[in-house]
Parts: sequence; structure tokens; C-alpha cells
Amino acid sequence: MNVRVFASEQEVAAACAAHLAGAIRARPELVLGLPTGRSPINVYRELVAVHQRGELDLSRATTFNLDEFLGLPPDDPTSFRAYMERHLFQHVNLAPERIHFFDGSAPDAEAECARYDAAVNAAGGFDVVLLGIGPNGHIAFNEPGDSLRAASHRVLLSRETRQTLAPLVGDDATRVPMAALTLGVAPLLQAKEVHLIAFGANKAAVVTEMVHGPITPRCPASFLQLHKNVHLWLDKVAARGVQHR
Repeated sequence: MNVRVFASEQEVAAACAAHLAGAIRARPELVLGLPTGRSPINVYRELVAVHQRGELDLSRATTFNLDEFLGLPPDDPTSFRAYMERHLFQHVNLAPERIHFFDGSAPDAEAECARYDAAVNAAGGFDVVLLGIGPNGHIAFNEPGDSLRAASHRVLLSRETRQTLAPLVGDDATRVPMAALTLGVAPLLQAKEVHLIAFGANKAAVVTEMVHGPITPRCPASFLQLHKNVHLWLDKVAARGVQHR
């Protein structure tokens, strides 16, 4: 893993966004996997700023978000689609037909997951995936357990994950839905590049486990050890367990 350490969260976001912008300039037709949550907000803010300076054209890029809450229509303000509209989509020139999302309100969750996997495959898989990491080691919404699933699937969110997401809904974890649809680990591990951002003291232990611990479904992010092109973008607090090994 290529570990990059910065003094602050804002420096992490600026450097990661600059790298992503450069990758898109070099290959405008990139297929991107995009996360939600608190971690990528400043990365998206930086990408918007680069675009608004006239230095980034996203019109030929394709995006797939990694997950969505189950039971929420796209226009629900709590949905991840609404999150992406607020933080990125409304502010850049992504073509609407190139933006892909799980439909959390689909009546048949299994059929929706199959549809989404087929769309990712039709696009040729991911060139670049941007990830956050949960304090329990989840990536996308692949939660810790006895095993991991390769394909997209319905998942019950852990209490820890729902508490982590509470700041997005007024610090009220009861407003976070109980279940979600998520990409499985296969398309993440098959991406040409994986970029993971983490910052803050509450991520230090899991970052250390991801990098130096055993590969185990109890820490889904540990499977990134198997990938040949992973870049970690960390602040010095989150990196404290990996810098001195």
C-alpha cells in the first residue's frame, strides 16, 4: 500500500482531490466508484473548486456510487443520492446519464442489486475507486462478519455504522435507516486503482488493522492488502499506527 500522510484533514482532501483531478484529465472517460459519509465531503469540495476554476471537465466521466439506504427514494433528503447532489453533482458537469446509483426504493432488492452489478460490468468495471473506512473496518457497506459477499447485496447496518452516520442526519442515529444496498467486495478489489481516505483518532486503530493485521472478514478493509494499487490518504493522527513500523 502506498501510504501518504498529511498534517490535517484538509491537506488530505486537497492532495487526494488533486490526484483524482489529474487522473480524470489524463483519461476523461474514467469510470469512478464514489463513496458517501463524512470522510469524502472535503474531497468533493476540492473537486468542485477545481472544476469551477475551469481546470476539470467531468462530462465524459462515469460514476457509480458504492451504496444507498434501503427504502429511500432518490429525492429523500436522507438518501445518499441527495447527499451526492448536495456535495458534488449539482456543482460539476457530470452528464446525468453517466451517473449511476442504487435505487433504494426498488421493490425487489435482489433484482436491483443484479441490475447494478450488470451496469458496473457493462461499463468495464472501475478505473478508480474512492473509499472511506468505517471504525469497524467496513468498506462501502460491507460490514464485518464471518464472511464477505462478492456481489452487490442487501445488508443490515451495524449499530456502530449507524452511529457513525448520525452527523449526516442531525446527529440522530435513529434517523439512519437500518438497511442498505451495497456493492460487494469483488468490484472494489478488481478496480485498477483504489484510493482510501481516513483521518482522526477514531480511525487510527482500524487503519493499523487494515494495513498490518490479518486478512479477515472481521475487518473487510484488510482485503485491500491483496490489491496491487492501493493509495492511503491519511492525516498524521489516523496514520500513527502505520508510520513507525
